[in-house]
Amino acid sequence: MRRVLAGVLACVFAISANASLAQDKPPLKLGGILDMSSLYADITGSGSETAAKMAVEDFGGTVLGRKVEIVVGDHLNKADLAANIARDMIDNQGVEMIFDVAASATALAAGEIAKARGKIIMFNGPGSIRLSNEACGPYTVHYVFDTFAQANVTGLAAVKSGLDTWFFLTADYAFGQDLEKDTSNVVVKSGGKVLGSVRHPINTSDFSSFLLQAQASKAKVIGLANAGGDTINAIKQGAEFGITKGGQKISPLLAFVTDIDSVGLETAQGLLLAEAFYWDLNDDTRAFTKRFMERTKRVPTSAQAGVYSSVLHYLQAVKAAGTTDAAAVMKVMKETPINDMFAKNGKIREDGRMVHDMYLFEVKKPSESKGRWDDYKLLATVPGDQAFQPLSESRCPLVKK
Repeated sequence: MRRVLAGVLACVFAISANASLAQDKPPLKLGGILDMSSLYADITGSGSETAAKMAVEDFGGTVLGRKVEIVVGDHLNKADLAANIARDMIDNQGVEMIFDVAASATALAAGEIAKARGKIIMFNGPGSIRLSNEACGPYTVHYVFDTFAQANVTGLAAVKSGLDTWFFLTADYAFGQDLEKDTSNVVVKSGGKVLGSVRHPINTSDFSSFLLQAQASKAKVIGLANAGGDTINAIKQGAEFGITKGGQKISPLLAFVTDIDSVGLETAQGLLLAEAFYWDLNDDTRAFTKRFMERTKRVPTSAQAGVYSSVLHYLQAVKAAGTTDAAAVMKVMKETPINDMFAKNGKIREDGRMVHDMYLFEVKKPSESKGRWDDYKLLATVPGDQAFQPLSESRCPLVKK
């Protein structure tokens, strides 16, 4: 009896010792650099923080005996601030992986900090193609969308349908410039013409002068190479100017379901747009959305859904690699297909581009919608190898040619 009791006590002491060791291990911190208060707050913001925490909870909360924690910083859409936050997260807070970094200029700045320190950074909100080209790195992942895919899916469909003359309203920073360039290339290669463009400051409230120039061009399509609040304002003010009633079509080259909700179906109906994710695609997307809405009271954007997927993929790779070493984790991430509610058979290439299907949608008429958030009709599913830039055209120095 004494021997049995001694054995039981030994087991109890061993479990207690292991638990104590686990508690002594520092937490594994993942850092979100987000737009919490400016024009991209609806696209990423607190919703991205929520999505990351959901991924941690679904994974189990711990990995390699360490509790997983999500920390966030608000970059206020300032590149220098994003770089400082990334530096502080890595150097002072012990963050092992950075995610989201909504906006391209901020992403390019934070990416250089992560690259210099050999840390993994996963971009969900920014779109500049530079992130997987000139600015690529061995531990950089561009996860959700980019300007090449947005241009390729939307621009090609528009020109094929006869909308073959374009004028661009472009946000004057890295993302807008890249989106205009990539869409222009698609339009011209498809037999269309670019009649002109005008650049506007980011976070513009008055688009009247820019819209008048676009209207005067007589282009069939006014391409909006901007995002967030700028896209919303341009669409609303374009309707007030009677642009669509006059026969021109406004094409948002990057729009999210939250943007369409802000604009309203009466104004947005008929718009063509490309997205990487939509909440009502299938049973898996609807199940995730139900849980997300219980916390946020709104559906997830593609960027927020991508945060969930990327954080979960990272944690699974850490577990499989048995370490948080960036090289070992990245090797597993690139070798492992991504299959979840965001992507089916997604794959991270050597340039850091996560390749997955993209979708072409048309915004519904108010009479076609069953209620709030029921905004899209699926027109086409574009396979990832057709949507994204082929490796043969990559400017990433890591790609062997």
